[in-house]
Amino acid sequence: MSNIRAPAVAGTFYPDDPHILQQMVNGFLNHASTKGRAPKAIIAPHAGYIYSGAVAANAYHLLASVRQKIERVVLLGPSHHVPFLGLAICNADYYATPLGDIHLDQAAAQQLLDLPQVSIIDQAHAMEHSLEVQLPFLQMVLDEFSLIPLVVGDASAEQVSEVLDRLWGGDETLIVISSDLSHFHDYPQAKRLDQLTSDAIIGLHPESIQTQDACGGIPIRGLLLQALKRHLHAELLDLRNSGDTAGSRDRVVGYGAYRFDSGASDAA
Repeated sequence: MSNIRAPAVAGTFYPDDPHILQQMVNGFLNHASTKGRAPKAIIAPHAGYIYSGAVAANAYHLLASVRQKIERVVLLGPSHHVPFLGLAICNADYYATPLGDIHLDQAAAQQLLDLPQVSIIDQAHAMEHSLEVQLPFLQMVLDEFSLIPLVVGDASAEQVSEVLDRLWGGDETLIVISSDLSHFHDYPQAKRLDQLTSDAIIGLHPESIQTQDACGGIPIRGLLLQALKRHLHAELLDLRNSGDTAGSRDRVVGYGAYRFDSGASDAA
């Protein structure tokens, strides 16, 4: 019998009805304005879809041209519920969403266990929304793909970078980092702080990003180390907050969408 990680936030962060969910995600994607190269890696937010779905769609919209090429997604997000050291894989065979089951590449995940920072912690995955909310977008924009989900706990950027280096692959592998930006500042302060964080991401300055700047700051910094190593170009796709989308402006959460690629021209 297969071991399936069931949805934890369907019906709260996003619709649990598959038809309504498809309509919502398609609506976000149809309104996305991004164009150009398909990315090697993206950063996308992970709040409830009414708050951050439109921002995330501006990253996922770029994958349409490579939906048949991408065979594997490496997905990293921060732990919101379980404290632990390092990065956590899980024993599940599938991650389930209302849109169906996604097969986990357990062969690749298990090969990470020789790294001291990687361990199997099913509890870290059980209720974690930072990974789950990315999955319906991936299911809508890609064809068949396998998934390597990693929850990031108390780890260093170098430890995350080492894991990404192992899993980087070629054009068949997409890297997704799940992160919101600042949390619970008023609107003007959030705009200022998120712009600073965004500038650090685009400028590939991992040392300038702290966990208070982005809840996924550790996996973001790990990706930026790989981007520096591999001479990738980072581009801002969208930068907003909950005060722009579906909330008040008293205490907002920031959302950014980014792509990383070789920086080659679209004509190449």
